[in-house]
Amino acid sequence: MVGQMFINLLENHPWFNVTYLAASESSAGKSYEEAVRGRWHISSEVPGYVRNLMVEDASKVEKAMGKCSLIFCAVSLGKEEVKAMESLYASKGFAVVSANSAFRLAPDVPMLIPEINHEHINIIPTQQKNNGWTKGFIAVKPNCSIQSYMIPLHALIVKGYKIKQMVLTTLQGLSGAGYPGPSAYDLVDNIIPLIKGEEEKSEIEPQKILGAIKDGKIEYDTSIQFSAHCTRVPVIDGHTVCASISFEGKKPSEKEILDCWKNYHSVPVELGLPSAPEQTIIYRNEPDRPQPRKDRDSGKGMAVTVGRLRTCNVFDYRFVGLSHNTIRGAAGGAILMAELLAAKGFINK
Repeated sequence: MVGQMFINLLENHPWFNVTYLAASESSAGKSYEEAVRGRWHISSEVPGYVRNLMVEDASKVEKAMGKCSLIFCAVSLGKEEVKAMESLYASKGFAVVSANSAFRLAPDVPMLIPEINHEHINIIPTQQKNNGWTKGFIAVKPNCSIQSYMIPLHALIVKGYKIKQMVLTTLQGLSGAGYPGPSAYDLVDNIIPLIKGEEEKSEIEPQKILGAIKDGKIEYDTSIQFSAHCTRVPVIDGHTVCASISFEGKKPSEKEILDCWKNYHSVPVELGLPSAPEQTIIYRNEPDRPQPRKDRDSGKGMAVTVGRLRTCNVFDYRFVGLSHNTIRGAAGGAILMAELLAAKGFINK
């Protein structure tokens, strides 16, 4: 599903042109239109620009040589298989921008939310040196649910407010599980209070994103304590978070928090990256927003929508955040990463 979203979002992209497609051996040798027949899950039609493009075997890296320089990777393989494949492509000089989780916690691999930790791309020369790569590299996107709370948190952090603790509950859409996901029998009239591995990702990955490069690796920032509950809910697209936060030292007023969100700008907007939303954080004043069906497509699916900011009886404040998991949290977020890398000279436009 993420691969199909890449195809959808890259149509008419001003910087990137899709010239090569690869998948499993079972799809190799087919046109893209044939390969996805009966399992195209995007609401619009298969874009014309890729319908007749031949799908190759992703395990045969030599097939990609000379046809492209940037690889977007989203595959359903075991972690070690993903590591081997992405390392192979990087070793051959490709820039690998990955939606997979295999390298997220590697100390020399940047895991990027471009608005927050754009400076982590500076670890790439170290990564290349460590692996003996002269040109290729790997950069990864984080877990698809954390954008809904990390960007609102960062808007406060950059203004000098120190967050001490955060308790969060995610209500994650079905598309985050891939197709076909949980069965209808499991989800109708139900929620699933376990998404394997999600709580660990939601608590650990923010610490790397907020960290800094030190002694040739990305050192984690453990100053914020995160406690996560992750659930699967009967929503197609959109990951919602209900969050409570406490501050250390100076505590902002509600107005100051709203001002931080409203006026939040960062490097992707300043650089004019094509996928950067004009307004990164959108606050809804209605008491019953954000809602996935009404708000997930804000900013072409790249904005984070926040609402229900109010005081918390246990911590300082609580709010609800929402982001589109297959756009901002997956394909769109990865494309924004690649745009940042291109703008900074790591990828030739």
